[in-house]
Amino acid sequence: MKSKIWLSPPHMGGSEEIFVKEAFESNWIAPAGANISGFERDLESFLGQDCLVSCLSSGTAAIHLALIQLGVKENDEVLCQSFTFVGSVNPIIYVGATPVFIDSELETWNMSPDFLEKAILDRISKGKKPKAIILVHLYGMPAKMDDILRIARQYGIPVIEDAAEALGSQYKGQKCGTFGDFSVLSFNGNKIITTSGGGAIVSKTMEEKEKAIFYATQAKGNEEHYEHSEVGFNYRMSNVCAGIGRGQMKVIKERVAQRQSNHSFYHDLFEKNPEISLFKAPSKVFSSNYWLSCILIGEKVHFNKNDIINHFDKNNIESRSLWKPMHLQPVFKTFPFYGAAVSDDLFKRGVCLPSGSNMTIVERDEISRVLTEFISMYS
Repeated sequence: MKSKIWLSPPHMGGSEEIFVKEAFESNWIAPAGANISGFERDLESFLGQDCLVSCLSSGTAAIHLALIQLGVKENDEVLCQSFTFVGSVNPIIYVGATPVFIDSELETWNMSPDFLEKAILDRISKGKKPKAIILVHLYGMPAKMDDILRIARQYGIPVIEDAAEALGSQYKGQKCGTFGDFSVLSFNGNKIITTSGGGAIVSKTMEEKEKAIFYATQAKGNEEHYEHSEVGFNYRMSNVCAGIGRGQMKVIKERVAQRQSNHSFYHDLFEKNPEISLFKAPSKVFSSNYWLSCILIGEKVHFNKNDIINHFDKNNIESRSLWKPMHLQPVFKTFPFYGAAVSDDLFKRGVCLPSGSNMTIVERDEISRVLTEFISMYS
């Protein structure tokens, strides 16, 4: 049986073992050590904009700590992009707040500025001014940051920028992960770079960075004994995992270029096929890392997304549906939603294609063959 072609597998660069070995040799097998501070410096250098990074156990943990630092509490409301992974939303529930979901716009698939402003005005009219906005750069595509930040500033609402899928993406030449009052990164096994699991919170000031680390290490004070004035969490990244991250940072530019090359491959594959459209940047100000290359099935064809996914599966190729919007999820069905049916339609017609940075020419040829075979079945 031929080897499986995965959607987005981990891709090691070769130097990760050096840093992991250092952790073992120094016996820093703990959520402390030189690799953590080293990984944070590497990320700060890569992001620029004088950002400060605190490495954590997950991107979800980073959103949770951002909400806490912004003072979001029980009965507050947080505006959140509906078209995203559930990890963007769960932390709102953790702090006892209410998510208010915002639909997408069609150009970037991210938070619609129009629906965002409508939601803000409506919530204010109800006496519930939102305490924060969580926007996402979905599949690596930057959101419409100028419009969203203008609205956020106009109404005095802080922004949490979920750049979990967008490390290496840029909007108008500025790296995603540097726009928010707090920003969030993820190093899950399927991301642009990985630490097997893990994430980071990006802050603007040293006080905010130190506070994030304080909360992430069980809110332990500086006293010699264990002194706790606040509730904390076990969210700090392992020194071993951070060693993997330091190795991954050696090849991050290469990894972004490889994902973008995959997107170019799919562009050529679908360029003359009106039945399937490839998700792409709406203009040159949006520079996506194309973490995942995604397609939309035409509305008038005789097949649907599940037909493509099942055909791939029969040929030992992994693909998957786009995210199911959060306002359609059973667990969140009672919460407010502002929009039309943009994200609903994207979910109905969209497919994520294999996009690993280690995809080979042989694998591309097989994907091309299987897709050509599939389309011919419905011609």
